Amino acid sequence: MKTRKLLALAGMLALACGTANSAGRDIYPPPAQARADLAAALKTAAATHRRILLDFGGNWCGDCQVLDLYFHDAQNKPLLDANFVLVHVNVGYMDANLDLAGKYGIPLKRGVPALAVLSEHGELLYSQKNGEFEAMRRMESSAVTEFLVQWRPAHPGCSAVVVNC
Repeated sequence: MKTRKLLALAGMLALACGTANSAGRDIYPPPAQARADLAAALKTAAATHRRILLDFGGNWCGDCQVLDLYFHDAQNKPLLDANFVLVHVNVGYMDANLDLAGKYGIPLKRGVPALAVLSEHGELLYSQKNGEFEAMRRMESSAVTEFLVQWRPAHPGCSAVVVNC
């Protein structure tokens, strides 16, 4: 009887994981789309005076999935939307968009997700060098909040406390 319960529990867990995975959307678009997405982000960022947040990762990456959940939670979504244009750059299985990762100083050998921040004009302001978010599933959403606050643009006339200037 105990074995049957364990098998039923394992089956339900597998079904739940499969359902959650298939019901979810792909966060990272096909690798070939990265340049077009970046070009569109550059136009949007310049017009709206926001920074560009490049998120290098892959749909297979559990830590990348967690990072995306944290990006869109109640604390971080307003910060992200007000201050950044988010671009997901699909690195495949560490075999795609390697030139973009190199251009923006992302050492993929350290793992993903990895982030780079660009100014509204496309100048590199920051890139993760040490796999800071590669263990995202062991981190709290507040780590993302701190990152977004640190790298949001300084809008003239805004107080540091105001999120949406």
